[in-house]
Amino acid sequence: MDIQGLGWRTDLALLEISGSVLEDRGDHIVVTTPDNPTFYWGNFVLLAAPPAHAADARQWLGVFESAHPAAAHRTFGIDGTSGTADDASPFVDLGLDVDVASVMTAASVHEPARPNRDATYRPLHNDADWEQQVELTMAGEAAAYSLEFSTGRARQHRALADAGHGQYWGAFEDGRLLSSMGLFRASPGLARFQTVKTHPDARGRGLAGTLVHEISRFGFADLGAETLVMVADPDYLAIRVYRSVGFTDSEVQVGVERYPAD
Repeated sequence: MDIQGLGWRTDLALLEISGSVLEDRGDHIVVTTPDNPTFYWGNFVLLAAPPAHAADARQWLGVFESAHPAAAHRTFGIDGTSGTADDASPFVDLGLDVDVASVMTAASVHEPARPNRDATYRPLHNDADWEQQVELTMAGEAAAYSLEFSTGRARQHRALADAGHGQYWGAFEDGRLLSSMGLFRASPGLARFQTVKTHPDARGRGLAGTLVHEISRFGFADLGAETLVMVADPDYLAIRVYRSVGFTDSEVQVGVERYPAD
């Protein structure tokens, strides 16, 4: 399957090098992450094209259930560069939710208008740092994330960093991790951000924007990146942070999801 969307292409590249299994079936790709079954977007099906109608979507649900028989969730990506929520309507008719994201890119970056000079910006480098990363992942509105999921994601990101594919950086004050994000090489010249997160108690202080700028400089200088890729919620205020340092909206990424009730 020839993946068109830059967001999906970089997603799958990082999943594969972090241990996920990708099975290309021509008109769809089955993604499985054996060591983290609660990672919903590490266990999903990427479709080459939107379903034509509800019956078509129902068949795709069968494909997912066959590939992930123990899963309580349902997640599908729909490949493309300019999709809309309408592409997912056959899935919505079956009770799934649509997720439309903005794929943002930058070939250069600049400091935000009000950079935060109080924090220390550096890579995570020891067990204590990564333990704080798990805690940060679960903080605030993300408290629905399980310890199993959060620990598994930290383990995968640390393995990517240890293998030299990139780094995970944090903004620290008095040793406390307040904001974090990863940046990893997805292919020559292309690097992808992972899991941008700021603690609810530390938002609005310029930490994330300053951290994006700092780690982007690392991406260009040390990873040999020519283009940085970020996938963001177009309706969430954080997207303004990314735009403030030079990222622009380049593509649209469409996914559908249904998570367990608990």
